[in-house]
This record gives sequence, C-alpha cells and structure tokens, in this order.
Amino acid sequence: MSYRGPMLPPSPVALAFPHIQWDPLGSLRLTAQETALLRMAETNPIGYTLADARDATMYARVLLKLLAEASAAGAGVGAVSTKSKSCDEKAALEALEEDPLGVVSHYAVTKLHSIIITLMSGTTVSVGNVFYSGKDGLLIDQWKALLRLLNKGGHGDLFAQSGAALCLALILVSACPSMQTATRDDCAKTGSASYASAVEPLEALTAWIVSQLKSATGSNIGIAIPAMTALMAATETRHLFSASGGIKYLARQLRASSKRSSVSSDQNARAGSATVQQLYELTFCLWCMTYELNGSPNIRADFVKDGAAVEALTLMVSNAPREKVVRVALSALVNLAKCSADEAPEPPGMARVDGNVFLTDMLACKLLKYIQFLQDRQFTDPDIVEDIKILHKLLAANYKEMSRWEVYKTEVESGHLQWGSTHTEAFFKENARMLEGKDSDFKLLKVLIALLSSKDDEIAAIACHDIGEFVRFYPNGRAIAKRLGAKELVMPLIEHENVDLQRHALQCVSKMMVQHWEYVK
Repeated sequence: MSYRGPMLPPSPVALAFPHIQWDPLGSLRLTAQETALLRMAETNPIGYTLADARDATMYARVLLKLLAEASAAGAGVGAVSTKSKSCDEKAALEALEEDPLGVVSHYAVTKLHSIIITLMSGTTVSVGNVFYSGKDGLLIDQWKALLRLLNKGGHGDLFAQSGAALCLALILVSACPSMQTATRDDCAKTGSASYASAVEPLEALTAWIVSQLKSATGSNIGIAIPAMTALMAATETRHLFSASGGIKYLARQLRASSKRSSVSSDQNARAGSATVQQLYELTFCLWCMTYELNGSPNIRADFVKDGAAVEALTLMVSNAPREKVVRVALSALVNLAKCSADEAPEPPGMARVDGNVFLTDMLACKLLKYIQFLQDRQFTDPDIVEDIKILHKLLAANYKEMSRWEVYKTEVESGHLQWGSTHTEAFFKENARMLEGKDSDFKLLKVLIALLSSKDDEIAAIACHDIGEFVRFYPNGRAIAKRLGAKELVMPLIEHENVDLQRHALQCVSKMMVQHWEYVK
C-alpha cells in the first residue's frame, strides 16, 4: 500500500483559480510553451498529465517557476496573504483583481500538492521520477522556490507557507531509504532519488519547523504541523527531527497548547490557541517519535529532558479533549513505559534511560490518578481500554515500590508540583529532615526555591507552601531558607495578582519571620 501524506486544506481563494489569465502576468516570465502546458493541465484530468514522466516533470517545474517568479515579484504580502477563511466567488475574484500574484502562489502550491499526492498514490510515474533528475537521482534545483517562501517568516502568506513546507517535506521524505524500501515491494517503478542530495534541504526544513514550534502562537504552529506530520513517515527524518531539538519543543508546544486550550473555545479563537485537531496532530507526532526509543539513546534522552514529554501527554489524558487525542496519548505513554535500553544502550558516562525512568516521571505527574478515572469511563475503542489496563498495571507496580518520600522527591525533581497528600503538615512533620539530602546540600530545597519563579501559579503556590512547612519543621529551617535566597523570591509574590499564590506567599514569609507559627492562626 502506498504512503499518502497529509492533505492540504483548500486555498481561501480557490474559486479564483479558473479565472487566472496567464498572458497579462508578464512578471511571471512564462514562455508560450509553459503557458500552453498550464492550460492543457487545466482541461485534462491530472492522471492524464502525469501519465508521462517528461510531461509530469515539465508541469512540476513550471509550477515551481510560478512560485519563484511570483515570490520575487512581491507575492506573499498582498491582499491574499490576509485571507484566512474561504472566500465566496465574488470575494475570490476581487482578490484576484487586487493581488493576482498572491492567487498565483496559492494556485501553484495547490497544484504541486495535488501532483505529489497523485504520484504517491501509485501511478506509473513516481515522485523520484519528477523531482529528482539524472542517473544519480539528484534533487532538482527548483526546490529552492519552496524554501524561499518559508524564509519570509511572519511576513509571509500562511497558506502558501504551510503548503510549500508540506510539499517540500513530501518531496524530500520520498528520498529516504526507509521510504524507498517500504514502497519498493508495492511499486517497482520507484524512481531513483538520492537521499544525499535531500539531506541539506531536509535540515533546512526541519530547522524551520522547529523554529515554528518555539513560537507560542497558535497560527505559527498551524503552519508547521502538516510538514512536521509528513516528516514522521520516515526513520531518517524522525532522527533528524530529534537531533534538531524537535522533541523538546514539540513537547513544550503541546504542553503550552493544552493549558491554553483549557479556557473556553471563544477565548481560544481570540488567543490563537491550538484547536483540538491541532492538539491531536501534535500528539500524533510525539507518538510517532516514541517508535524510535528502543533504537536510540539520544532520543530517549530527549524524551526525558525536563519531563516535558510525559507532562504534555499526561495533560492530554487528564484534559481528554477528544477520544482520539486520548487514544494516541495513551499509546505514546505505553511506548514510553515499555521502552528498553537493551537494543541500543547508552554510551559510557550517559545516564541509562528506560521505561522505569518514564514510569517514575508519570507518577510525578499524577498519571496513575487520571488512569484510575479513565477506568470508570466507557470507551468504544478497544485499544484505549487495553492501554489503560497496561498503564495501570505498570504504574501501580512502580508506585508500590516507592515510599511516600520517593514519590515526593520525584515530583519536585520533575518540577510538576500538584496538590496532594505529600503537600501537607503531616507529611512534613515526618519528612522535613529528608530535604537535607544525603550530602547535606539541601539540593531538593534548592529546587523548590527555584520553582518559586515558575510561570505556573499553582506550582509557585505549592513551592511557597512546602518551603514554609520546611521552615516550621526543620531545625533552624528559617535561617537555611533565608540563606538560600527563598525570602527574596517569595516577597514579590505577596503582591501577585493570583489570590491563592498571594496567600501562600504571605504564609511562607510569615513562617520565616515568626518563630512559633503554630500559635499564629
């Protein structure tokens, strides 16, 4: 079965496409032969145009030329670039009149994607035949027109950029050895495509995708998701994505998007937060990456960094925006919980990361509690039911092996504090001395003090509470907390806009100042 990449949504000005007049658009520098080819492609089914490798190659190159010339002439900053919703025919024709080069860019991207998807679906001509040339199968130079669209940054046309990134990803992924191996059994006609010629463009595209993931705005992440999803199809591109820092930023984006999406849908629309579909696609990409865990210590290390991946997936389970999101998040968590370092062990000097490490992170994020909630729900998908059983069994077994102190220590080290039985007076009466640490370096207390600066108000409030309880129950705890800088960080929080954080900060400072706190109620 042939791989088919992500689909491209219709252009907002798609209804203007049949009305494009090529002859007056001199800035595109089309030859008579190229104009005739465009007109012929409009009158014939796409399968007919792509039936011959030479015609298909010429058509693809003309479309890439349209993009290059339109971009050079100023496309991407006109009226069409401001369109985010589908226009009716009248509005589309007005856009064509006002910004013809913008419409041409949308047209070229749409047709290019149609070509690629058709070639990938099993025609007699392949992506390799059309976009790679010569006996060595080198990537054609015209691909750079797609990258130029991406480099316009925030000033570009969102549809054109997203479509160009997706087209480029599909073209480049087709050259990956793992993809060629996967399709060769189905399709002996796979054109030779040199992976070596695609590596540098892949690095540039991956760097662009990661730069979009670093952004906190919903619109930017929407641009990158289709291309990122396409990269998940091949082993080589998954490893490249990880090496570029993609896992870390994907997890952070998913975590941030989930928290933003906890507000109302109306607020989401105004704030530019990720939609449920985008949350699903981000989770899907993270799930795809989990299939490289057993074969790469570096990818395991990327997943464990700052616990962002486990926290993000746990948020998807706890918030449960849709059943399909829960399904793929649970599947990713199962892969993390069951991963092994035996096949590809860490080199000397690198900490071992396997399923037990991720299970500890999951417990710190209170996943066991959410899994227990899910057990009471009715799911139609048997995979969800099975994954819930697997995770509950693994988490429960891991939890039994941990003392309450170990659970607390793991939670603090992960930075994902949540109210529970370990944030109580009774717990600190019993365990305050444990914060001293084996080497009397108060390492865990220092982590708590650092969490006072968290952007998450609840985490900062819990840190205030725990530091205050340490001060109460550890001998000379007041002096130690002050010496480590806790007071300086807590004081500004007394005037914080969050009332709950303000209250806990005031109580924390009071505990540092008052010797017999138990008499102050």
